[in-house]
Amino acid sequence: MSNRRRAGLLAAACSAGLMVGAFSAAHAESLADAAALAYQTNPTLQQQRAVQRATDESVVRARAGFRPTLNAQASATNSRTDLAVPTTTVVGGVLVNGVSVTKVGSSNAQLQLSQPLFTGGQATANLSAAEADVLAGREDLRRAEQGMLANVVTAYVDVRRTQQALRIANENVAVLTRQLDESNARFEVGEITRTDVAQSQARLAAAKASQSSAQANLAVARANYAQVVGQNPADLAPEPSLANVLPASVEQAFETAEGGNPAVQAARYAEQAAAARVALAKAAYLPTISAGASLGFDAAEVNGNRNQFGQYNRQIAGSLTARVPLFTGGLNASNVRAARERETAARVAVEGAKRQVIQQVSAAWSTLLASRASLVSNEEQVRAARIAFEGVRQEQQVGLRTTLDVLNAQLELSNAELALVTARRDEYVASTSLLQAMGQLDVTKLASGTAAYDPKTSYNRVTHSAGWVPWEPVVQAIDKVGAPSTKPRPASK
Repeated sequence: MSNRRRAGLLAAACSAGLMVGAFSAAHAESLADAAALAYQTNPTLQQQRAVQRATDESVVRARAGFRPTLNAQASATNSRTDLAVPTTTVVGGVLVNGVSVTKVGSSNAQLQLSQPLFTGGQATANLSAAEADVLAGREDLRRAEQGMLANVVTAYVDVRRTQQALRIANENVAVLTRQLDESNARFEVGEITRTDVAQSQARLAAAKASQSSAQANLAVARANYAQVVGQNPADLAPEPSLANVLPASVEQAFETAEGGNPAVQAARYAEQAAAARVALAKAAYLPTISAGASLGFDAAEVNGNRNQFGQYNRQIAGSLTARVPLFTGGLNASNVRAARERETAARVAVEGAKRQVIQQVSAAWSTLLASRASLVSNEEQVRAARIAFEGVRQEQQVGLRTTLDVLNAQLELSNAELALVTARRDEYVASTSLLQAMGQLDVTKLASGTAAYDPKTSYNRVTHSAGWVPWEPVVQAIDKVGAPSTKPRPASK
């Protein structure tokens, strides 16, 4: 983000937050708009998607264990040898003593082909682990998406709540200002005392302090919104109802969460990957078989005498290599024990994820029920407080109520309205938290017109771009013969 854009966001967050209602209805922004923008541009999601694309490459590397490798190498060397052997040469009738000089040059090129035939199941286990890692990564990506969408919802309703809180604070200041004017007027004619005026002044000062706090809270909420969504909030439309996507009972919520929560699914795939790596460690005890072939060409030059064009030495070789581990100094046994402990840890992590999801669903469901009950009570409180305030004002005009009674009634009404705004926000956030705990908070529920990111697209692209060889399925089938099982062990009782 450039300094100019960053400064623009900061200025808008601090100044535009003080002007609630300045935007026209034509520029209203919906929760679907905010969710769609964040889903497409949020840096956290972009980072997680890049991590997942990197994880996809592990499958390509694992499949390379079934495929041949072809290497080419070439070299050229020149050497000169001066032998300390006296020589006699006649030059112009004169004997000249010298040394023997030998110049040798050589060049060669070679192609080497190697094809694994049987790895003892190591290639098979490595591929199973990589595929499980990819599936676990997809669940981690889905969890990141749901967390981001929950943050969008929270930021959205927080802005709306602080906007309404500022509106209530402004109305409270306006009402108390009129009340102070009335108190001054009545004091002028002797109907009330200086004490009544001071009470009105004190309440107005407190209301202005609350107004300043509401303005600051709105600026903070707008800044949080800009950080999550990527732009400053405009005039936000009311959030849509989530009643049609919420479960009918807590039992339904538990059932959906057990099979749909991304944390549980990621833990299960991580257990599968750990089990495959146990098989990988066990496969180190088994023999491996590979085939090789090479084709080489070389030519030599001695004291300037070269082979003629097309004259060279050619070498063709083939090999079949079997390798059997006999003693590794305890390395293989240690690797197997470590892999089994990691599998145990992964199995325990699944149970931990399940318990955490149960806690999250229980907490979200209880919070949702409490928020709904609080919302009903607060709506009734606002209705009653508004009636009481109007009644106290009318009774004050006929001398049945004091100025303090009116001020107290206004304070109760203002507090009730703020509590109602907060209750509506809490009820919506609780609904979102329940959907997130169930694993059902996806972008299609908040922004139905947004195309969901499909990690399979990148996976298919990278796995297909690596190519294949016709005999690869045969090698895979042979490698599974007698190989250790990659399935997770059953939990011990």
